[in-house]
Amino acid sequence: MPDYSIRISIAKLRLDLYDASTRVRSFPVALGKIATSTPRGDFTIINKVPYPDSYPGGPLSVFGTYWLGLSQPHYGIHGTNDPSSIGKYVSHGCIRMYNVDVNTLASLVPIGTPVRIRAT
Repeated sequence: MPDYSIRISIAKLRLDLYDASTRVRSFPVALGKIATSTPRGDFTIINKVPYPDSYPGGPLSVFGTYWLGLSQPHYGIHGTNDPSSIGKYVSHGCIRMYNVDVNTLASLVPIGTPVRIRAT
């Protein structure tokens, strides 16, 4: 069984998925702008919600196709309805991913997965 962990580099705008000490996937992300920076620290994934705040058959919410809530209240890893934001510092502190990427991540990692967010 995989021993997954997530590491996010604020400087590189990347989310790396590890199995033990081996990086198995790397994804581009959007992170918090200066006024609402992404929190640094060690967290865990506490919930997984498909299509958060979207209505059946309606447009995607700003959270895209998946929300992976972090143990830091009000923060999460999620998709987006604005894919042009990926690779930029534009969020209110959350970690945005392309919807296809967050779907892949959500399918791999269980609740309880550690998430480490660092400046470098």
